Amino acid sequence: MSDATTNASQSGQEEPLKNVLVTGGAGYIGSHVVYTLLKTRQYKVISIDNHHNSLPASLARVSELALEEHKASLGPDAQLSQRDIDSTIIDAHDCDLTNPSAVREIFGKYYSSENGKGGIWGVVHIAAYKAVGESTSIPLTYYQNNVSATISLLSIMLEFNCARLVYSSSATVYGTPPEVPIPERTRREADSPYGRTKVMCEMVVEDLCESSGNAVADGSTSTPFQAISLRYFNPAGAHPSGRIGEDPRGRPGNLLPLLAHMAVGRVKDPVLKVFGNDYPTVDGTCVRDYLHVLDLAGGHVLALQALQEGSTLNEKVFASVRAGKGKFKAYNLGKGKGMSVLQIVEAMRKATGFEYKTEVVGRRRGDVPALIADPSLARTELGFDAPHDLETMCRDLWNWQKGNPAGYV
Repeated sequence: MSDATTNASQSGQEEPLKNVLVTGGAGYIGSHVVYTLLKTRQYKVISIDNHHNSLPASLARVSELALEEHKASLGPDAQLSQRDIDSTIIDAHDCDLTNPSAVREIFGKYYSSENGKGGIWGVVHIAAYKAVGESTSIPLTYYQNNVSATISLLSIMLEFNCARLVYSSSATVYGTPPEVPIPERTRREADSPYGRTKVMCEMVVEDLCESSGNAVADGSTSTPFQAISLRYFNPAGAHPSGRIGEDPRGRPGNLLPLLAHMAVGRVKDPVLKVFGNDYPTVDGTCVRDYLHVLDLAGGHVLALQALQEGSTLNEKVFASVRAGKGKFKAYNLGKGKGMSVLQIVEAMRKATGFEYKTEVVGRRRGDVPALIADPSLARTELGFDAPHDLETMCRDLWNWQKGNPAGYV
């Protein structure tokens, strides 16, 4: 809870809901972030999604979940206020970020030109193309969708006095890291066009924050642009209800959803190919850092709360930023613990009861032995935690998949 919300509660007045725009809100990560935002009862969530890799049904289920859980928390005889109801309703817009006029129209819907107030308080920018392999085949499409659209979004935010951004970045910005676990100070040296789009967007946002800080210092503006970039490692799992989860189109490119699709019969391959078993790891297979998608979503809420000017969290997060450098910080979101391919397969076997068959093949180009986050900075400054273990991730993933064998369709 923010300082402003605490003060409002103490005075007996409810603080108005803050309008927060989530790009890619209907996707796997986006839908869980929207759910977690709704649970705070602090935000009115507005979603932009072109449904390139998502379905509108996800947000309908999120809204239902939020309303049911809020009613349950208040008791059977409680009456919901209009604010309670509004906090569970998502304004969902079918919109492509590469269409600036459509995005501008959405911002304008919430903005009062008379006093410049209201409007969209902050943006959580998740929407992006994200397949590493595909990005090597169609790099220009990735640069246009991920970088150009982000620049357009930032420009529109400035037009409407919206100066708070949580940016969805990725551990791919580090490329092959020189040290593991990976701290945020590690140089950004991505190995793929996808990873480079994330590096470029971080640099654009950082430059915007710095220019805004200089403008505040010379008195030309009173609203500094603030941004927090969250570098994800490997999100996994689903909401424990089994009503929302990951629904990739086509064959999953990531290990856990691939295993879930094999167990439920959507992927017919009888054998999982394991790329190499001669790495210097616990069992010779690659090791990655997995965290539950709800823990990841919680990190987004903390980052958004940290952008509340004057709050204790805001001061703590940006205390180390030098004067004139702008309010920009990057944090790793991971558990700080790695799991190997074979450990993941065994955990999914226990969760599903499915007897996976594996075949070791040659190493895959570009794979590194271990990618593990150092999440200590996020823990210390944001208060981030990732308590869900691998067993829970696999159980929740399977609960979603077996209840929705064809996804949202």
